Amino acid sequence: GDRHEDFADECAAAYQALVLGTRDYIRKCGFSKVLIGLSGGIDSALTALIAVDAVGKENVTGVGMPGPYSSESSVTDAREMAGRLGIRFELVSISGICERFEQELAPLFAGMQRDVTEENLQARLRGATLMALSNKTGAIVLTTGNKSELAVGYCTLYGDMCGGLAVISDVPKTLVYKLARLCSQRHNGAIPEVVFTKPPSAELRPDQKDTDSLPPYEVLDPILEAYIEHYRTPREIAASHNLSLELVQDIVNKVDRNEYKRQQAAPGLKVTTEAFGV
Repeated sequence: GDRHEDFADECAAAYQALVLGTRDYIRKCGFSKVLIGLSGGIDSALTALIAVDAVGKENVTGVGMPGPYSSESSVTDAREMAGRLGIRFELVSISGICERFEQELAPLFAGMQRDVTEENLQARLRGATLMALSNKTGAIVLTTGNKSELAVGYCTLYGDMCGGLAVISDVPKTLVYKLARLCSQRHNGAIPEVVFTKPPSAELRPDQKDTDSLPPYEVLDPILEAYIEHYRTPREIAASHNLSLELVQDIVNKVDRNEYKRQQAAPGLKVTTEAFGV
């Protein structure tokens, strides 16, 4: 019983810290309005709720940016949530721009396979779209990447990493779900249930799932915590979590290799014992 109470309190405290940190940072930087890319996923959903509590719903705009591989639900879920939260929702398709960009690059890419290049291009067109709206309206862009993604580099420089503040960059994916549950209840169930249940996906290629590139987050997050926050060796982590050394080593290598990306990430809010960056 007690343990559960503690956890609920910890969750509430972490959520309050995120709201307070977001409000302070936005005001200190001289902004009053924010922009968020709303993908219909749990990360952008949580970021939007924090933003609403930080600066008020009238100052938050969600932008849906469907691309060639976006599921239909990504737009409907985002729009539904924006409606429940009472924030503005804009739609900008990147599919046409993406196609045109690929056409222009085609002569240079002749004879080369499609790969992560085309995936990153989509993320960067979304970043450019948000930054254009930011410049035009004077609103600050909040990035929506979580700690698990940033740790292993499952994010795109100048793409989904574009923006002024990385609100949940110190929140592991498994905690994102718990915080989203908590604050969705506070907002009368603002996050549609399907957002909690759909498998996480970047939607940058057909039928993509995060688990194509990473172990499930309930396996990944404890590895990351042991390595980043408790300075355990891969061998210790593998033994204590009953995992193969190869898997743990692979994750640890990803963490080490992606420091160059984290160096360029937007500043974040610290809510765990060991946050990346400043």
